[in-house]
Amino acid sequence: MKQAHPSQEAPGKSVLVTGVSSGIGRATALRLASAGYLVFGTVRKKTDADELAALGPVEGGRGALVPLILDLGRREGLPELLGGVEAELAARGMPGLYALVNNAGGSLVAPVELMSLEAFEAELRARLIGALALVQAFLPSLRRAGGRLLWIATPGTIPTAYVTGIHACDFAVNCIARTLALELGRSGPPVVLIRCGGIRTRAGLDTMGALERGLAGAQPERRAIYEEKLSRWSRSMAAFDGRRSESELVAETIARALSAPRPRKRYRVGYLSAAAAFLESLPQVLVDRILAAAG
Repeated sequence: MKQAHPSQEAPGKSVLVTGVSSGIGRATALRLASAGYLVFGTVRKKTDADELAALGPVEGGRGALVPLILDLGRREGLPELLGGVEAELAARGMPGLYALVNNAGGSLVAPVELMSLEAFEAELRARLIGALALVQAFLPSLRRAGGRLLWIATPGTIPTAYVTGIHACDFAVNCIARTLALELGRSGPPVVLIRCGGIRTRAGLDTMGALERGLAGAQPERRAIYEEKLSRWSRSMAAFDGRRSESELVAETIARALSAPRPRKRYRVGYLSAAAAFLESLPQVLVDRILAAAG
């Protein structure tokens, strides 16, 4: 593990953030490090880890960012990561990990009929199985530090055409996080959901590219069934992309959730997050009618 430089101003708290190569994860890692946290940030590629390490001292100079290589779809690397993080915490006299921020995600876009099952399976392994493996591994450490567990997700309980590969995982994340909160109760760390609307990320702004990749293996005659609908959807997504909120807004929300004496169970942030919360409060049959009419 790359050794981070100690800081006299650090608050003695550490955070593990997944998926910090870009977007929400990167903004969060930099924001927390500047606030004085020791931040362990996972990336899948060595080039991304090297790029983050080359940043040098984080602006503000109070915390540290330690990039770690981890592919959440391949759990065999988890024991080494756990051992490395725990060794670093022990060397710094920290009782445990203060927070785990499950953020890493993908960008699988395609109609359900044409969606690559191999790509969907990989997304499920990373977003759900891998994330849950991290939770199981670090819960004892979170308990020792009196920490908290954060999940980044979209309002996955609302069906949205052509992004099942993303929202089905978010639906499950909502279920897992809320169930875990019930099971842990007062004996475990608080479980916090950060419910994001439209956020300006590299993946978020590559919706059309993700769609083309998602349709790459589709049979032409079956793809033709969706051409007109996908054309309209593409135009609406272009307008949506122009209104997305910046990733730094999510990072600020996460910072508030970590510093609050009693964090809320849910935070909403980003473009249309309030509208999504309102839709979730309506009867499901009514939501389905509204979305069908809008599409």
